Amino acid sequence: MREATLRVFRGDKGGGSEVEYHVPIEEGWVVLDAIHHIQAEMDGTLACRWNCKAAKCGSCSAEINGKPALLCKTRIDALPQGRPIVVYPIRTFPLIRDLVTDVSWNYEVAKRIKPFQYDPAIGDKPFVMYQNDLGRPREFRKCIECFLCQNVCHVLRDHGAKSQYFGPRHMIRLAGLEMHPMDVEDRTEMIWKEGGVGFCNITKCCEEVCPEHIHLTDNAIIPLKERVIDSVGMLRVIKGWVRGKTDSE
Repeated sequence: MREATLRVFRGDKGGGSEVEYHVPIEEGWVVLDAIHHIQAEMDGTLACRWNCKAAKCGSCSAEINGKPALLCKTRIDALPQGRPIVVYPIRTFPLIRDLVTDVSWNYEVAKRIKPFQYDPAIGDKPFVMYQNDLGRPREFRKCIECFLCQNVCHVLRDHGAKSQYFGPRHMIRLAGLEMHPMDVEDRTEMIWKEGGVGFCNITKCCEEVCPEHIHLTDNAIIPLKERVIDSVGMLRVIKGWVRGKTDSE
């Protein structure tokens, strides 16, 4: 049985540091297996959030060797061999302890988004929709809310502009609603003002880390930008975006 060296961040909002563990590794293990071994055999105080271990709950988000990823989806044998595996919590959100962060801001944002609203004139009649009308909304519903996209978003992470931009996770939620053929709610003002879609500069870093391979930028954020421009006009959008940027500085 071979051994792997894990350097895991230990600490809380007051500070912390890396702690090194030498873990016996079995074939097929993912990083979450190694974390579980540490908890069971070496240090039961290590805090780590997880649930399904099937890459569907989004709970075990972390930064592995500097890259945001799911602990349960990152195979140890796929990482560089002979080098320590460095595990940190995602850093865009407040740290609670060790590998656990407080992502509750995302749920507060979700509450502010206007839900699906169908045309009351339809009454009890069944919805009639074409299959190709549901392609993109279905893609967005694959999101497991791991918030890795939120973690790499430079607007949220580097500029701390959570009061001005909802982030890519909530942009695809808005896009899923806006593109639904039976939804009649108008969310244009929210998308460009409160949601701050103009702050995204299309780096596509959110797409690179998405475990569900959702095309967040091409299929959601860019179409939302186009809808906003078509609805409120380019000049008004630019003035509003510049004003918001100036206020944040």
